[in-house]
Amino acid sequence: MKRVRSSAVWSCDSRQAMTLETKDVAERLVALCREGKVEVAQQELYAADAVNLEPYGTDAFAKETRGLPAIIEKGRKFSALIEQVHAFSISEPLVAGSSFACALHLDLTIKGHGRMSVHELGIYEVKDGKIASEQFTSRFPI
Repeated sequence: MKRVRSSAVWSCDSRQAMTLETKDVAERLVALCREGKVEVAQQELYAADAVNLEPYGTDAFAKETRGLPAIIEKGRKFSALIEQVHAFSISEPLVAGSSFACALHLDLTIKGHGRMSVHELGIYEVKDGKIASEQFTSRFPI
């Protein structure tokens, strides 16, 4: 009986530790994004084999991007298209186990496309203390 209790306590403790680790990653991502340091966040928090998923692909951007170097390059490509940032906000993270989500609002003027305002969710999966995947629910139509 003592052994079962010990296992049960260990299981609860390990889930709690996983959630705290995920919470730490989530809070750091939000803080860096609010400072405009998205690439710093990617370099610091993302796994080398991280995956980025968009709701659909376009001529300019694929639906799926694999690997940190490709994700960073995608971010640079997107940033180069921005003429002006009118507003950006990211919510506090909602953490559940090894996942977290944030609501984002981006109001930007994009070269050749004009002003666009997008509200979306960013959904992240953390594995071994790093973001293993990110998925967005909306996409700029570029």
